[in-house]
Amino acid sequence: MQTETDEHGRIFREAWIAGVRKHFPGEPKAGYVTPWQDTPGWERQAAAAVYGQVREFIAVSGGTTTKLTRAQKGRFVALCWIAQIYKHIDDPKPSYVADWDDLPEWQKETDADIFERIEEEDDGVEAAQV
Repeated sequence: MQTETDEHGRIFREAWIAGVRKHFPGEPKAGYVTPWQDTPGWERQAAAAVYGQVREFIAVSGGTTTKLTRAQKGRFVALCWIAQIYKHIDDPKPSYVADWDDLPEWQKETDADIFERIEEEDDGVEAAQV
């Protein structure tokens, strides 16, 4: 049985894969586009956690996150993801925890796409109206 957390993580991962396929220059690494069912457990947990953080941010903002720039949205996703990396990996490679300004453009665009995908979710909109 799939839980809501699993579903949210899957949505996050699907948005990541779609963004990579859209924005990555050339052929992405296989790990960038690994389907949800083949994604490692820690990464599934991280995806679901970041989805939840974005959803909560939308809710506590009263749904006004639509006024944020794409960079602001992407930066929020990236920062939440970095926290998850530190939670799950003891000594991450510097590229895994790079600051926003140091991320490649394709990753910035993908992170913004993820935020906007979560904004589009019906339950995210409902949470924002509470």
